[in-house]
Amino acid sequence: MSNIRLLGSSLIFAGFIGLSACGGGSGGASEPVTVAPPPPPPPAPVLETFSLLKENNPELEGDIEFVLEGDTFSARSPTDLSVASLTPSFSFTGTEVSVDGAEQTSGESSHDFTPILNYTVSNESGTTKTYQVDLTRFTGLPIIYLTTESPVVSKEDYVNGTFRLEGGREYDSVDEMAMEIRGRGNSTWFVHPKKPYQMKLESKRDLFGMLEDKKWLFLAEYSDKTLVRNHLAFALGHRTTLTWTPSGHFAEVFVNGEHDGFYHITEKVEDGSNRVDIGDTGFLLEIDQPDRLDPDDVSFQTPTYLINIKEPGLAYSDPEFAQVRQHINEFETVLFSNAFADPTNGYRAYADVDSFIDWFLVNEIAKNVDAQWYSSIFLHWIPGEKIRMGPIWDFDLGFGNVDYADATYPEGWWVRWNTWIDRMLEDPYFAQRVKERYADIDSQRPEIKAEINAWAEHLSLSQTENDSIWQTMGTYVWPNPVVYDTYEEEVEHLIEWLDTRMDWLAEAIDGL
Repeated sequence: MSNIRLLGSSLIFAGFIGLSACGGGSGGASEPVTVAPPPPPPPAPVLETFSLLKENNPELEGDIEFVLEGDTFSARSPTDLSVASLTPSFSFTGTEVSVDGAEQTSGESSHDFTPILNYTVSNESGTTKTYQVDLTRFTGLPIIYLTTESPVVSKEDYVNGTFRLEGGREYDSVDEMAMEIRGRGNSTWFVHPKKPYQMKLESKRDLFGMLEDKKWLFLAEYSDKTLVRNHLAFALGHRTTLTWTPSGHFAEVFVNGEHDGFYHITEKVEDGSNRVDIGDTGFLLEIDQPDRLDPDDVSFQTPTYLINIKEPGLAYSDPEFAQVRQHINEFETVLFSNAFADPTNGYRAYADVDSFIDWFLVNEIAKNVDAQWYSSIFLHWIPGEKIRMGPIWDFDLGFGNVDYADATYPEGWWVRWNTWIDRMLEDPYFAQRVKERYADIDSQRPEIKAEINAWAEHLSLSQTENDSIWQTMGTYVWPNPVVYDTYEEEVEHLIEWLDTRMDWLAEAIDGL
């Protein structure tokens, strides 16, 4: 019985195999089953080319082609023309190009190219790729436009005009406003063809993030081919405890439609709650020279120095004049007395020691030629308080940029021989404090040198445009001690000079 079952099962299985082999009994040959391969993925999204064509942007002088590096398309607009509304042309692989979610059409969609823009390419599968588009306008610096009713030819007489600032990526812009402008400076005004200016706005306004005020200075930095010596001194000052140090920012300046080149826009050394705050009773003073006094200046003489009262405006008959003259002379008398180092009754009763040390060190590091005794030596005093040195000022001939004095060389004392500083260094207390403060500043030297290199890189385009106007590179400009053919060499010389100077000072100060 079991054999019969086995045989039957075998027959059934064999019949099933036969039916399968002959196509289920249909009598025809079997067809192979074909499975369709999956469709290929769409090409990756790619932004291939990017340009600004004159045919779509008639204000341009010519086509601007962008260069791709990594995921960034970069180009430069060679003029100061506005980039607030430009129409790009581009090619891509994908289904769509968008900016902030809005679809873009090559040759039709316009944008403000002041900021760096993000262009995103998509394909049909939803894959995206984002590229940055970076257009440098002119030199990359903010641009100031000045218009004047007549040429600026005087340091005394203001000329009416207007001021406008296009801040670019870093700073707020300023709409056109009324201003007055005149020349400023001494040798910088009379000797050099590129002129420095003082501008007075119709109302207080903050510029480049600096606190608001009416008066602003335009430093031409003509004899300083690095363009950064004043800026470097300000940076050093901001690393100290000085009550106030001016700030400055770089800009391109156009005067009546003509490019005047690079300028260093700075705060002015003057009385004010946002600047040298001497309150209602204080005095801003400057050690000066008789041949530099204006007819309306009010000054007095100590046994050592001529002191010019910068602020407030006084008459010789005013009681405030007698007050400040008496106090500064008392300070000098005590400073040169036998008991000058007495901590209670000596010079420290009159002088804010920290400010004297910081003023001395910044000027000595720079070996600032005028700070030994000649000019731009500021101090301020509020009755009831101590005399404070500062603010620091005028360093375009500092850091070795002078050929008529030993301040040329990075070795050797200079400001130390300022009469007041020399006397104070006879006090061991003062000398020890100088050692401590210098060690702190010197420890920051790597950061200081990195800042110089960063400024130089930031100014790479600006210095080229500036030199194309004034053609100072590779030629002697008073009072340059060395002449280099390139901007890079000028900056390298400054850094090397600073390194040698600070090395020398480290050893010299240790021996005080």
